[in-house]
Amino acid sequence: MEDRHDSIRAIRWEEGRLCLLDQRHLPFAEDYLYLDDAAGVAAAIRDMVVRGAPAIGITAAFAVVLAARQRRAQAPGDWRALLDEDIRLLAAARPTAVNLYWALQRMQACLAGAGADPGAALLQEAYRIHSEDVAANHCMGDHGAGLIQAGDAVLTHCNTGSLATGGYGTALGVIRSAWKAGKLAGVYAGETRPWLQGARLTAWELARDRIPATLITDSAAAFLMQRQGVQWVIVGADRVTANGDVINKIGTYNLAINCRHHGVGFMVVAPRSTLDFSLASGQAVVIEERGADEILNLGGERIAAPGASAWNPAFDVTPAELVDYLVTEAGVIRAPDRQKLAALRPVA
Repeated sequence: MEDRHDSIRAIRWEEGRLCLLDQRHLPFAEDYLYLDDAAGVAAAIRDMVVRGAPAIGITAAFAVVLAARQRRAQAPGDWRALLDEDIRLLAAARPTAVNLYWALQRMQACLAGAGADPGAALLQEAYRIHSEDVAANHCMGDHGAGLIQAGDAVLTHCNTGSLATGGYGTALGVIRSAWKAGKLAGVYAGETRPWLQGARLTAWELARDRIPATLITDSAAAFLMQRQGVQWVIVGADRVTANGDVINKIGTYNLAINCRHHGVGFMVVAPRSTLDFSLASGQAVVIEERGADEILNLGGERIAAPGASAWNPAFDVTPAELVDYLVTEAGVIRAPDRQKLAALRPVA
């Protein structure tokens, strides 16, 4: 039976091709893009057809299946070297999301043990990465919802739902679970400039899944907190470093500072695949900077004054000391730090 609050799947494997819901066209059109090579998938990741760290990782996993099939047909004697080029192309598509590298490493490990005809094994591994993400999201949803009291209202930033994951969502998964439990008095979504993921995507998801939501401008968040309009801000993450610093959509840091000032809970929801133990802190992360046109234009039309320039970092770094709770599929960590996160580190 379909969960009436979880009906969206933006990534599908259909008849040997990867099918992506083109998020650039939402909420006004539900268009699907069918891809059959790694170059096309890398472009789709880079151009925001698909976005959100877990979704990018899942998409890249299926892209390796496509690439292996194509390269084996093109160059039976040298296909592995060509496949390595495809994997490097995918890895460079959006460098800040650690799930991208994590998924590609899993696919490479699968390839190493798959023998001369790896197609079936690679496809099975991609399916496994996808299904594990959905299962983890449901676990995180239940863990995070357990922190919320009846009558609380929440604010979320960017899009962290089924569009950004394999399904159900990270931060939006917590909101889905809390809503189903009858706990939430209200849900607010920040618009999330410049791509308007909150206005276009989160609002669309919540309306589609029958969860009422109120959209606010990003700059209204502090005033909403001052008026005691929300008790929680719940966000996802594109990367969490070894000390607990959180790299997430630009504007997250602003929200964390405002939460601390106003006594509002700040919850980060991210699967263990988002934890990056190779980096000591968020200051070591390469932050993606996107084109100035994304700020200077809106809907294809110039909105900035002629001659204006723009700085467009896609992400920011929220220090660990501003995070009240980190929720993963393994449970809840209060006030995450290096020692607490170390317990989640995979055994070598």
